[in-house]
Amino acid sequence: MSKGQPEASPSDKKRGAFTRFLDTVEYLGNLLPHPVTLFALFCLVVIVASGIAAFFGLNVADPRPATEGEIIGVNSLMSGEGLRYIVSNLVPNFTGFPPLGVVLVAILGVGIAERSGMLSAMMRGMVMNASPRMVTVTIVFAGVVSNTASELGYVVLVPLAAMIFHSLGRHPLAGLAAAFAGVSAGYSANLFIGTVDPLLSGFTTSAAQLIDPDYVVGPEMNWYFMFISTFLVAGLGAFVTEKIVEPKLGKYNPGDMDPNAEIDENVKMEKLSKLEKKGLIYAGLTFFGLLVLLALTIIPEAGVLRNQETGGVAGSPFLNGIVVFIFVTFAIPGLVYGYVTRVLRSDRDVIDAMAASMSSMGLYIVLVFFAAQFVAFFGWTNFGTIMAVNGASLLESINLTGPLVFVVFILMCAFVNLMLGSASAQWAVTAPIFVPMLMLVGYAPELVQAAYRIGDSVTNIITPMMSYFGLILAVAARYQKNLGIGTLIAIMLPYSMVFLAGWIVLFYLWVFILGMPVGPGAATYYSIGG
Repeated sequence: MSKGQPEASPSDKKRGAFTRFLDTVEYLGNLLPHPVTLFALFCLVVIVASGIAAFFGLNVADPRPATEGEIIGVNSLMSGEGLRYIVSNLVPNFTGFPPLGVVLVAILGVGIAERSGMLSAMMRGMVMNASPRMVTVTIVFAGVVSNTASELGYVVLVPLAAMIFHSLGRHPLAGLAAAFAGVSAGYSANLFIGTVDPLLSGFTTSAAQLIDPDYVVGPEMNWYFMFISTFLVAGLGAFVTEKIVEPKLGKYNPGDMDPNAEIDENVKMEKLSKLEKKGLIYAGLTFFGLLVLLALTIIPEAGVLRNQETGGVAGSPFLNGIVVFIFVTFAIPGLVYGYVTRVLRSDRDVIDAMAASMSSMGLYIVLVFFAAQFVAFFGWTNFGTIMAVNGASLLESINLTGPLVFVVFILMCAFVNLMLGSASAQWAVTAPIFVPMLMLVGYAPELVQAAYRIGDSVTNIITPMMSYFGLILAVAARYQKNLGIGTLIAIMLPYSMVFLAGWIVLFYLWVFILGMPVGPGAATYYSIGG
């Protein structure tokens, strides 16, 4: 160091170390191929590895009571039998993959509600009618709820929140951060069962069936925990915004705004029009009417959607058909809103809305094709079962079978999420290993999935690998010219840290102290053969 150069302070050293860490994450993330390519490569790896493992006789003793003592060996996909399996099952693996149909059906209903303008109007009405004292928590809350409408929160709410904070004389980046935290770090929390629930539960079902072929995880199995998590995320997000982020940003200098920036015309600052308010009222009444009709089919003991054999709700058509109700409760209020506001004028408009929602799922369908093959290959070769048995044995040998195992699991998922931002892609890879592994040490798949959703959510906002990170950076740069990735990540980091700690505490209290299930009919513990 030169004589006249001041010595770096401890905070500068820490910032430098953190910057290097983020640079490493970005570098490693950029090394990864596209998720579709990644799953295609995973399929090839499983094929080759199964041949090698079968040649060397890799096996474990079956721990399940019905077949206890039998040897589970690796089935080779590089054999004649393996080739016949691949050729015969390539199409059934895809068409029969649990997440495919349920997500596509749900998105049809959400697409109508979104294209009619109902979801956007609900979001604007919620945020713009909030009192100045409640605007922060309302923005974070609206961000969490917006997850039912896929990218709507990123495209509409984040720019709108920045504009609202600016109009109130507050720092626009604080508003942007609050909305981004709700939409992305609170990704899995919600008041309603949305499209992400059937997506994840399909992967969880496939993974659980490696141990128990009859095990089914429904889309509703995390609803209780995700419902209560919505209020936790909203409260913590408002606290971080007002007590940490906004004071750190300081008073906003309008001179920092990029003079060449253009505010997105699709993001309206106007309050709801009379027609939009009328549409929301009619849509709300329709939604309430649907809930009443649904209640009449499930609450009475003779309800038509109860389990007709046991008379209970468990295993009933109501729970098995939850995706149908997602479709109906979005599509019909969306139709009513679109009719009242004259956005949907004919059946052609409704069909176009559903077609548009389907066209946006093209990449997802391609991803699912390869993910379905990977999951099927992984199960048929017995790699999933063998890794689960060996992993469970390792956990037992180091005495890591109590609630602490979930803290380790959540932290691992949060770290992997820095480099593999897609929730479906990450869970497709990790579920076949960790769901069976934790089942063997006594925990139910529903609980494992709930823990995964925490780790998968909290680091979305600090990784450049997240698909909408570039969009958020572009919006932020309108209000602070020359703003870089490091600055945005530094703004969002407190949210990740606080959400991670708070959500883990809630998980532990909810499950292990209060003994509450994570969803209707969801088990906490699993006993092999029990």
